[in-house]
Amino acid sequence: MRRRKDNHKSRDLALQRMERLFVLAEEMHRVHPERSKRYVQIARRISTRTRVRMPRSLKRLYCRHCGSYLSPENSRVRLSEGVMVTTCIFCNGQMRRPYKPRRE
Repeated sequence: MRRRKDNHKSRDLALQRMERLFVLAEEMHRVHPERSKRYVQIARRISTRTRVRMPRSLKRLYCRHCGSYLSPENSRVRLSEGVMVTTCIFCNGQMRRPYKPRRE
């Protein structure tokens, strides 16, 4: 009889590795932007191979068009009427995400 894999352990391990890779990408993006891009690429591959969704907090840290790590130095964020538009400086790709404006 075939043994089942423990999904919780593999899921937790994949999440830990993705978070660690994004920490490394943050540390290296000023000195080696290509290396930080590679870390993001590896994290995305871990997510797809293990079929674990990448957390929303990590999804917002990379460009969906070119795969580069988005930091305040290489991205532009604009807010208008409930939409946050993040523009990548490298490829000029735009990511639009809804947000709820603060009420006064």
